[in-house]
Amino acid sequence: MAVDPLPVRRRRLLALGVAVLAAAGLAAGLAIGLGGGGTAQRPLVGAGRPARSIDPLSYSPGLDSDLIRRATAGYSHVLYAKSPGGVTATARRVAAWRPQLERAAASSGGIVDADTLEAIVFLESGGRPDVIAGGRDPANAAGLTQIVAQTGQSLLGMRIDLARSRRLTARARRELARGHPHAAAVALAARRRADQRFDPAAALAATIRYLKIARGRLGRDDLAVVSYHMGIGNLQAVLAAYGESRPSYVRVFFDSSPLRHAAAWRLLASFGDDSSTYWWRVLAAKEIMRLSRHDPSRLARLDELQTNKASAEEVLHPEESTEVLRTPGDVAAARRAGKLVALPGNPAVLGFRIDRRMGELAPKLGQRPALYRALAPAALAAAEWMGPTIRRISGVAGPLDMTSAVRDQRYQGLLLTTNVEATSRYSMHTTGFAFDVLRRYRSHAQAMAFQFVLDRLQALNLIAWVREPAAIHIAAASDAAGLRRP
Repeated sequence: MAVDPLPVRRRRLLALGVAVLAAAGLAAGLAIGLGGGGTAQRPLVGAGRPARSIDPLSYSPGLDSDLIRRATAGYSHVLYAKSPGGVTATARRVAAWRPQLERAAASSGGIVDADTLEAIVFLESGGRPDVIAGGRDPANAAGLTQIVAQTGQSLLGMRIDLARSRRLTARARRELARGHPHAAAVALAARRRADQRFDPAAALAATIRYLKIARGRLGRDDLAVVSYHMGIGNLQAVLAAYGESRPSYVRVFFDSSPLRHAAAWRLLASFGDDSSTYWWRVLAAKEIMRLSRHDPSRLARLDELQTNKASAEEVLHPEESTEVLRTPGDVAAARRAGKLVALPGNPAVLGFRIDRRMGELAPKLGQRPALYRALAPAALAAAEWMGPTIRRISGVAGPLDMTSAVRDQRYQGLLLTTNVEATSRYSMHTTGFAFDVLRRYRSHAQAMAFQFVLDRLQALNLIAWVREPAAIHIAAASDAAGLRRP
């Protein structure tokens, strides 16, 4: 979405509804938002490096290509979940604009190639030239590249008669409601003449003008693309807080945290429209378009895995290639073989407190609850990094509560009668790679620290996670086993 270059800071929106444990008791708090995961990548360690050497808070320029691949995968789920009509249909619509995209990119002076411009169109409009953000008022972002009316008029020199555009938009809507598609099409054609944002060629040309302006002010092609959603002024403020004028975006993103370059991180975290992850989603859209052309069967399979659940956990662990624990005996055998590891009982070691109800249905299977207080080594490593890091960032000593860990299919079947979130299909809990954390926090600082560690591990494609009514459900990638214990 092309936005005005003046800095306009937006607070990150976190849905209300989480309980925060205060000294006086329980009070309303802030919820963790929805995220996703992606395909597994190689570990963030070099050849010969010791195990458990991944430090998500440490940035090294030598890992840039790996970080880019991971973040692209980690933030791809939303494209599969939200693309209008699905990614295959969206890719088909976007591909139809390829000749115009190539002509526009050729005029950019090398700032943007056709593939990147195509990815912007994928993200912004899904290839629909008449779409309006919010659906009704063309003052909002509109057209193939979603340009805000004010930006188009004041910065990009577009011909936009907003009053007429509004009238024609309303007329087209009325005609469609009356069952008059031809009359609606006439109104939309008139709107393209009155408002150039709805003229695809003019919209693409304006997007190129924006990117040229941004490149001139920011000095890098990747930063210019990031600013298309974040705004030039907002991004300049982030760079000023970071302390350098022209760092790569991968460096700014991964080298900023609540503990390092905290001012830059606070700005990135304050934007309520996912601006901070826009670059990764552009790259994810590029990959989707590449697959649609060269490996459509792979795209179809990824689409299935990405949309089976509310996160990308099945991309991390597809059912056909992941061992599923079917009985209590399978769980016991996996523990003996080291495929599952018992949860440390000391919250100071684990970083989470084990909820007393974990494994509470075990007696119905003739087992003790302790049998189900275990995780695969990768999931345990993720938990052992998350808990202490949340404590370090928030300054809150009290741990969060882990409510669920491994299950077998028989236990999962019992759970179906008491837990509406339990699935009768493939459950990641029956692999040992998933655990749940209660959405109850001792302070706002603890909730925000939890949000950060979820975001950072998702950006590294080491977890996929989703918000459930009572808990955050987390699935760890296999290479999360390399996470360094704080």
